[in-house]
Amino acid sequence: MAKTMILCLLRLSIALVLTGAYDPDLLQDFCVADDTSADSVKVNGFPCKDPKMVKASDFLFQGLRNEGSTNNIFGSLVTAGNVEKFAGVNTLGISMNRVDFAPGGVNAPHIHPRATEIAFVVEGTILAGFITTNNTLFSQKLEKGDVFVFPRGLVHFQYNIGASSAMTITAFNSQLPGAQVLPFTLFGSTPPLPNDVLSKAFRISEEVVKKISSKFAPN
Repeated sequence: MAKTMILCLLRLSIALVLTGAYDPDLLQDFCVADDTSADSVKVNGFPCKDPKMVKASDFLFQGLRNEGSTNNIFGSLVTAGNVEKFAGVNTLGISMNRVDFAPGGVNAPHIHPRATEIAFVVEGTILAGFITTNNTLFSQKLEKGDVFVFPRGLVHFQYNIGASSAMTITAFNSQLPGAQVLPFTLFGSTPPLPNDVLSKAFRISEEVVKKISSKFAPN
């Protein structure tokens, strides 16, 4: 019995070692994303461009220069600087966003399933916060120059409480952090969630569900 248990523990130990035996760090200087390889298999990154074809401009992204239009239902716009837009960050585990806010604009409650986020207030006054898994809200008024961090996977938001426009720059420890904006996730999915599920979850009538869903229907 004891011999059998020792053998089992030995096998389990070997399995755990083998499971953790990987190279978490880069094995090359860089891997600029090759967006021409549309049919290639992507595993935690995009295929690499031939290093001989890489240029300095592959490591430059100018997409965060300009103010985004906030003429929408939330009064805000997120301009992403992830690997889908910025090939040079492929496999590097980093990305950035610019978020523009009209007065009263909100970056609606959302989740980044693959990254922690850190936000820097460039202009304006922002109320920022996140909710923990035990439903505790941590929120803070932020002024120009302030920094706030949102732990990975937690619901969070940013709200312009100032009288003028605001802007933040956010950074992530993922080249593609992903985002689930809760109003669209719950009321605008394809195919849609059943109305009775939303009705029971939010304790509202199905008619109210239909009314809310009509505001977030996919284009």
